[in-house]
Amino acid sequence: MPRSFGLQEAFALLTYLFLYTMAFGPATHARQLEGRHTNSTLPVNYGMLLFPAFQALDVFGPLDALNILSWNHPMNLALISTTLDPVSTAPSMAAVNVAGSNFSQSVVPTHTLADAPPLDVLLVPGGLGTRAPDLNATIGFVADVFPSLQYLITICTGAGLAARAGVLDGRNATTNKKSWAATTALRKQVNWIPEARWVVDEEEGEVKVWSSSGVSAGIDATLAWMGAVYGVETAKEVADGMEYEMWTDSHFDPFAELYNLTQKA
Repeated sequence: MPRSFGLQEAFALLTYLFLYTMAFGPATHARQLEGRHTNSTLPVNYGMLLFPAFQALDVFGPLDALNILSWNHPMNLALISTTLDPVSTAPSMAAVNVAGSNFSQSVVPTHTLADAPPLDVLLVPGGLGTRAPDLNATIGFVADVFPSLQYLITICTGAGLAARAGVLDGRNATTNKKSWAATTALRKQVNWIPEARWVVDEEEGEVKVWSSSGVSAGIDATLAWMGAVYGVETAKEVADGMEYEMWTDSHFDPFAELYNLTQKA
C-alpha cells in the first residue's frame, strides 16, 4: 500500500514552500521583471556552434550559466554543427593525445548549419578543433548569420573562427593568451587586445561583439554580458547559484603577463 502523507511531513513541505517563496518569490521576480521592462529586445534565441575537438569548458561553462538564467527568462537553445552526429571533445590529432587516452565527451546537435533557426545570440567556442583544415562551412555559417544577430560571443580561440569569417574586421577582440600568436595571425584586420579577460565591442547600430580570453574566461565574459543585458543583480544571482566568484574587472588579466603579452598592449 502507498505510504500515507503524515501531518509532520505536510507541515515540513509547507514550511519549505514558504521559505522558498520568501527567498525567491516577489522580490526576486520583481528584479527579473525590471530587466524585462527596461529592455524590450532581450535575446530569446541562442545558438552554440559545435565542431570536433571543441574545448569542453568553452561550451559547458557559458551554457551552465545560461541554463540557470533560462529558469526565469524565456530562452531557446540550438546546438549547431555540420551534421546531427554527436560532436566529441576528443582531439583529432594523435600527436596531442600522446597517452592514447580514451577520455572525451560528446554533444548531440539539435540543428545543422543548413537548418539552424534565426538567432539573437551566437556563441563560438574554441579548442584544438579550431585548427582543423575543414572548417570552411562552419566559418561561412558565422559570416552568414552575423548580420542578423544581436550579440556574438566568442570564447577562447573561437575568436579565430570569427576572425576568419571576417566579422571582426575593425573590431576590438581578445583570445586565448597561450595561443595568442597563432590565433591573432589569422586576421590582422582585427584590433587584438592582449591584456584583457574579455573585450566588449558595441558599435552603435552594429552587432555587439563580446570576446573572452582562454577557456575559463568564457564563464567570466558570459556573466559580465549577462550583467550588461539582464542586469548586474541577475548576473550575481546566477553566479552565486553556481558558487562562482564573478570576475568584474575585464582588464585584470594575469595570463597576459604569464605569456609575456603585457608589453604589446
